[in-house]
Amino acid sequence: MNTRRDFLQKLSASAFTLPFVPSLSLASTDEAKETPYQGPVLRVAICGLGSYGTRVAEAMQSCKMAKLVGVISGTPSKVKDWQAKYNIPEKNCYNYENFDKIKDNKDIDAVYVITPNALHKPQVIRVAQAGKHVICEKPIALNAAEGQAMVDACKKANVKFLVGYRMHFEPKTLEIIRLRNAGEFGKVLFFQGLTGFRIGDPNQWRLNKELAGGGSMMDIGIYAVNGARYMIGEEPSWVTAQEVKTNPEKFKEGVDETITFQMGFPGGAIASCLSTYTMNNLDRFFLNGDKGFAEMQPSTGYGPIKGRTHLGELTQPHNTHQTIQMDEMAAIILQGKKPVVPVDGEEGVRDLKIMDAIYKAVKTGKKEDLKA
Repeated sequence: MNTRRDFLQKLSASAFTLPFVPSLSLASTDEAKETPYQGPVLRVAICGLGSYGTRVAEAMQSCKMAKLVGVISGTPSKVKDWQAKYNIPEKNCYNYENFDKIKDNKDIDAVYVITPNALHKPQVIRVAQAGKHVICEKPIALNAAEGQAMVDACKKANVKFLVGYRMHFEPKTLEIIRLRNAGEFGKVLFFQGLTGFRIGDPNQWRLNKELAGGGSMMDIGIYAVNGARYMIGEEPSWVTAQEVKTNPEKFKEGVDETITFQMGFPGGAIASCLSTYTMNNLDRFFLNGDKGFAEMQPSTGYGPIKGRTHLGELTQPHNTHQTIQMDEMAAIILQGKKPVVPVDGEEGVRDLKIMDAIYKAVKTGKKEDLKA
């Protein structure tokens, strides 16, 4: 499965494709020349210079409305490397001890937090208190209570709080949502979300309960939780869940290996999902209605995403997800643009409430109701 986590295991894999360029007739070439963007630009510092931070930085080189201008890291050698590669001035470089000083840096508008899950809450709150807008990777926190505290802190500081939901801007995903809203699938009856891969290094932070907050659910399962919500277009009213652990030595107490979970929705749809760290080739969404269907495989990887419906193949062009995401988030922050699917902190809390209930259902063996 080609996901952010796969990138950690296969760092050398190619991640980017050339942007789609439509064919032009000679007569229209001059008219179609793109006018250089001259509007406001969101100046971003990345907090956490690991593999995914690197991917975002590379993608931002193609952005029109967002620019990488700063870094926050606990590794001085990485800071030096990024300074040289991305032409980042010394005054825009910080470590985890002193980054509160960004409050006095007028050249940074926002910070993208891309660190282990347990660090999100304190770092996001510090960024907000420094008066900077925040983008945070998902899950935004270890549980819904932490996530809500982050939302409240950003509201108090009067800064925007966005979440790295790159799929909310992906063209084929948005086309399925458009078709659903137009009634093409009829009454939605069923969703299946399969998410997983075989995780490698047993000593990595993703298998550390204190840093990750869990296991596969906190890493890859969130894609199925979030995907069920935007594919069906409703919030679930209940969940049930079961855990299977075949390797307790690698997946210690509190670190889930495989969880299957089910969700019920007010309109009658049922979702059946899988999150795992022990199986590859799992990246599939399927939506079924009484008039048609939609299938995506891969559904959440770095792309190209592939999909079809009862109407035929989806042919929307592929562009680097993180490039689209950062330009769209710049438009949200700078221009107040409203995305088709929300990417704000409240959206992150909704996912965490469901995940909290899934973990509870694993322990109780009971159906857990979700409060509105």
